[in-house]
Amino acid sequence: MLRASLARCKTPASPTTCLGLKRHMAVAAAAAKKEGDISDAFTSLSGAQREPLPDRFRVRKLDLVRGREEQIEKSWKSLLRELRKENEVVANKGPNVIPQVRYYDFEQSAGGLKEEIRKRGVVVVKGVVPEDEARAWKGEIEDYVRKNPSTRAFPPHDPQVYELYWSSPQLKARSHPNFLHVQQRLMSLLWHSSNASTPISLSQPFSYADRLRIRQPGDASFALGPHIDGGSVERWEAEGYGRGGVYDAVLAGKWDEYDPWDASGRVHAVNNLYDGLGACSMFRMWQGWMSMSHTKPGEGTLLVNPLVKLSMAYVLLRPFFRAKNPSASDFLGVDNWEFMGGEMDSELQGATPGTGQELTDELHPHLELEKTMVHVPEIWPGDFVAWHCDTIHSVDKVHGGKTDSSVLYIPVCPITELNAEYMVRQREAFRQGTPGPDFPGGAGESGHVDRPTEDVLDGAGRRAMGLEGLEVKVYSIGVQNTSTSPEAPGTTEIIASTAAVSSVKDTTLTISQTQSSTESSVLSEDIDTTDILTTSAESTTTTEATITTTTEAIVMCLKEGFKTPPRSEVFGI
Repeated sequence: MLRASLARCKTPASPTTCLGLKRHMAVAAAAAKKEGDISDAFTSLSGAQREPLPDRFRVRKLDLVRGREEQIEKSWKSLLRELRKENEVVANKGPNVIPQVRYYDFEQSAGGLKEEIRKRGVVVVKGVVPEDEARAWKGEIEDYVRKNPSTRAFPPHDPQVYELYWSSPQLKARSHPNFLHVQQRLMSLLWHSSNASTPISLSQPFSYADRLRIRQPGDASFALGPHIDGGSVERWEAEGYGRGGVYDAVLAGKWDEYDPWDASGRVHAVNNLYDGLGACSMFRMWQGWMSMSHTKPGEGTLLVNPLVKLSMAYVLLRPFFRAKNPSASDFLGVDNWEFMGGEMDSELQGATPGTGQELTDELHPHLELEKTMVHVPEIWPGDFVAWHCDTIHSVDKVHGGKTDSSVLYIPVCPITELNAEYMVRQREAFRQGTPGPDFPGGAGESGHVDRPTEDVLDGAGRRAMGLEGLEVKVYSIGVQNTSTSPEAPGTTEIIASTAAVSSVKDTTLTISQTQSSTESSVLSEDIDTTDILTTSAESTTTTEATITTTTEAIVMCLKEGFKTPPRSEVFGI
């Protein structure tokens, strides 16, 4: 098995062989994982001892900085100065630093807060689902658990986080039309691609099946400290995030040029090289949860570090520096920290293969987590809290409230090749009632009483779950659109030049094309024709075909449809 092969890679000579397998492992049909719960995804929750990283990580660190040592040192110093300033702003504002918008005026309000959301990496969307409806979901879940006492949870003796993925309320929330709309707008509001031919669509979301929590007052067991999901050591590995060059700017000593909202590299990144239990292998633009309860700060809720760009730059550069004097009065001062150079070690602070990236004041002192981890504001049932996939977040160490703190974890996922491949496997898990491919295995809900089937979903909800063909609008037009797309601001849409839709039959779209020496040609999705025509340099004719595509076939569309096609090509959409 590929996982076993990768797990056996212990020697410095073996990474090349092992990492060469990672892509196949990431997209192949997954073997069932062992049973477990959310604690398996984090070293601190599981109680496992964190072992030193092998020497190959020291070699990797040296490779990353070779030839740019001076630039990285300068970058580090400027980063520390900026952090010290911004940390004070966050500490002074507390929960008020987090942008909030109401669902009913999301379109108007979100635009005005765009730059603040971009900086903070977190937003609260109020009233996405009616309060009574969201509150009722919790009662349905509790009834579902009572009927199915075999439901796994953490901790087993006093459940707070349930290994449930397919309950009726979870399906209702993921497929709620208001929520699907919010997901699409959250993707297109800030995310963009610096490469116009990036194989991604923001026109509709995929639904990623995650857990839920019903945390009781006084609980101190689910004390998950500051962490970042989406892998850990993968952020420095060539075959992890390095595949897409996601953090190249930071690791080149140019953290100020790093754009956390650029999707172009992330569609190629692999964030689950070690097949961890609960390690997410999909590209989640936003992580998030839908509230089912009324919760105030300190009442078993979420905390975030609302400096998404600065904090990630620091996490990435921290392993290359050390304190000169651990007892210095100005321990955090720029002059007390030095580049490790030839004395580089293998440490990647808080990163353990197969688990999430964990952060502490001891390992990441300049983040000043004690004062920069701020609570989300007061939350009501039906509110949706979203945070950028690189955002540091945690939960209250102790639930200090008087009522439960209950949420449905639901991230925001675009259509990409890797995500589509995952959806095929998740769809099978849904039909069987077993946990999704990323999560601990076992029987799951396969024998649960009142487990819903796909018949309860329709329309956009079915498409988001990969149960029905995706609706893709394909336009044929004769120019490159250099204006911004309404679905993905900041991107440049390039579409099939002088092409004509010659047939639309079942799930195959044939495009015959006349070559042009001056125009790029790729397939694009959901393009606004009015916007395109206003930028046309010549008279063109537009042909539109709305087609549907199975989830399996969208993979081929993404592989073949976002590159310059030959004179005639069949896109298996």
